[in-house]
Amino acid sequence: MRQIILDTETTGLNPLTGDRIIEIGCLEMIDRRLTGAKLHHYINPQRDIDAGAVAVHGLTVEFLSDKPVFADVAQEIIAFLKDAEIIIHNAPFDVGFLDMELGLLKRGKLTDHTGLIVDTLKNAREMFPGKRNSLDALCERFGISNEHRTLHGALLDAELLAEVYLAMTRGQEDFLMDDMHSQSSAAQAKRQPLPTNLVVQLASIEEKEAHEAYLEGLAKAAKKPAVWNN
Repeated sequence: MRQIILDTETTGLNPLTGDRIIEIGCLEMIDRRLTGAKLHHYINPQRDIDAGAVAVHGLTVEFLSDKPVFADVAQEIIAFLKDAEIIIHNAPFDVGFLDMELGLLKRGKLTDHTGLIVDTLKNAREMFPGKRNSLDALCERFGISNEHRTLHGALLDAELLAEVYLAMTRGQEDFLMDDMHSQSSAAQAKRQPLPTNLVVQLASIEEKEAHEAYLEGLAKAAKKPAVWNN
């Protein structure tokens, strides 16, 4: 199965009031393994960026002034996401912005081009109710290092989310189980078939009586009823 881990950074919190996407980062995963294929763009929003947003991601109007606008990279984004399952932390936020950007270009909505949208924040809240489930909190919970993350960044956050997603869905154990299954199958292939002419030798009456006497002796030595008689 082809999956895309996706994250965006924006000028603010609300696409309905004119906020825009200023960075998008995507990583490709096939059969639960990162392929190394990625898509990353800084985008010129052609508008101011809220001071609060700059404090989160550090992207400024000056830095983005020579970057492409969304229309210039939209087809590349659509092609990279085509028919894949999309994994996003707090999906309604990113999907809302992508739907707005695609709508401005009359390219429909994100789900017109992709498969299922998986919201890892929603899944985390179901797995850990009442606990903090931010990306940073999940990294800490699953022992994933994010010491290099001083500011939010779409590609960096996508890389962390990929590790979190695999941990949440027990991807590591799946890989181990597959490897153990392969080794077990190989061992079974080498194993010689058992002979079909085996003789079953039953215990004699004398042997049974000797065995019972031995068990009674163990029970007396232990000074308590034997568990095999319960």
